[in-house]
Amino acid sequence: MVLVFAAVLGGFLLERGNPYVLMQPAEVLIIVGAALGIILVANPWTVIRKMLRGVAATFLRPSQSRASFLRNLRMLYEVFVYSQRSGGIVALEHDVEAPSESVIFSRYSEFLSDRTTCDFICDSLRMLIIGATTPQELDLLMDLDIDVQRRGRQEPVNALSSVADSLPGLGIVAAVLGVVITMEAIGGSPESVGQKVAAALVGTFLGILLCYGVVSPVAARLENMSEAQTQFFQVIRIAIVSFARGSAPILAIEYARRSIPVELRPSFLDMEASIKREARIPALAKPGDPGGPQTEESDVPIEDG
Repeated sequence: MVLVFAAVLGGFLLERGNPYVLMQPAEVLIIVGAALGIILVANPWTVIRKMLRGVAATFLRPSQSRASFLRNLRMLYEVFVYSQRSGGIVALEHDVEAPSESVIFSRYSEFLSDRTTCDFICDSLRMLIIGATTPQELDLLMDLDIDVQRRGRQEPVNALSSVADSLPGLGIVAAVLGVVITMEAIGGSPESVGQKVAAALVGTFLGILLCYGVVSPVAARLENMSEAQTQFFQVIRIAIVSFARGSAPILAIEYARRSIPVELRPSFLDMEASIKREARIPALAKPGDPGGPQTEESDVPIEDG
């Protein structure tokens, strides 16, 4: 965005344009104020809040990266192995009911702080724990959840796109009003008339620049972030459903790893090294031992998972 404004204003200055001519508060008031009014009329407050949060998020570092995928796959591997060692998915009941107290989940602060991902994983595992669904039904249930969340993230994108489409028209409105003012001063000095014409043209300039240089790119970036989040949930879905269908923990993780986009996909060797080096599988509590399970470093080869 800095490059956009630097190129546009730099070219204007290279042509020896006067930058003070572009400072037209009235034109900004007309265009920005009308755009805000359009947003308030066309969208409920829930969408407006999503829009504000989404615009702020576009200026932050993307949440999905190779490291984040690797970290979440390792966490799921620990969950699957512990479930397998403890004799069934029911052993995870305390973990999904209180993730912050879980021996596994409590080690992943990023996971606990991301309430959407935490609820998505825990709610899906909870359905397996209570035995209320088959793997096929769980697959459909998780896919339905992903689709609903995707449509929710698409709402601010559509709202921003609508505003972007209206900005050139609002620029024309500001320019027409400037022409009206110019016509009233048509009998004045040429310098005065020229200044008013310049001010009117600034309205068109601002409308087009804000559309194609600011709002449309932000909407496009927000849509890309939404698709990245959808892809992340799909990876989680594939891992959990694969394990629910009877796949070994490492095979379920491999199914998920293969579904990650190539540019973000960690290699098998990276995943193997991460599991061997950082995975902590809770040890099963012995009868009569006080407290819950304790963590132990996983030194079991992943092919034995």
